[in-house]
Amino acid sequence: MKKKNSTPDMIPGPLSHNPFESIKGLLEDRPPPPPPLSPRATVLRKGGTAAVTKPAEERGVFLAAMEDVVPLSKGREREILRDKTGGPFPGAPAVDENREALEQLTRLITTGAGFILSLTPEYIEGTGYNIHPEYARRLHAGDFSIQAHIDLHGLTVVEAKGVFDGFMKEAVMTGKTGVLIIHGRGLSSPAEPVLKKKVSEWLTSGVWRKQVFAYASARSCDGGTGATYVLFRPRARGKRL
Repeated sequence: MKKKNSTPDMIPGPLSHNPFESIKGLLEDRPPPPPPLSPRATVLRKGGTAAVTKPAEERGVFLAAMEDVVPLSKGREREILRDKTGGPFPGAPAVDENREALEQLTRLITTGAGFILSLTPEYIEGTGYNIHPEYARRLHAGDFSIQAHIDLHGLTVVEAKGVFDGFMKEAVMTGKTGVLIIHGRGLSSPAEPVLKKKVSEWLTSGVWRKQVFAYASARSCDGGTGATYVLFRPRARGKRL
């Protein structure tokens, strides 16, 4: 069998094309890569330039920063961790919680500062059907005008009911916006405040249920939990009963 002749090298001609011919020259002209950095060298870039610090320089910077630091004696670090008398951050003054609570209690007794009547068990409030509870809170806060009041102290339940009905009827017929019912806190009652409970029942049942927009315990200046604000529905004002 005849051995096939090898293909002769191609000779560049006018029709030949070699697009990578110029790459050879670019590779030969490329500068050599820079030497690798030391594993412990630190590169700090600022303003686009790189600064290389050597381990000896790093140690000098560290020692300068720690110049005023005093090392703890052995075992002292545990005592510091157990110290809880300081404030929430280093250097803060110590806080005496018992003293602060005593000062708040003193202000509460002497000036009433910090007392919130609506958070006490004696506080009462309520609203009519489909009325937002916010109206009761606003009524207690004094946002509505109180144009008349009545005092039921010293009356029996039967006597108080008659006086209450007459007062409420007069208030509605004369177009009053809101009134104040003084019934007392019932501290002398053996079990519960009788008149206070009855006033709540009368406001939420019977003929007055549809006329009352909202009710709430009065502010301290008007009797506190010993009295109740009543806000009438707009359509109830001036209506004959």
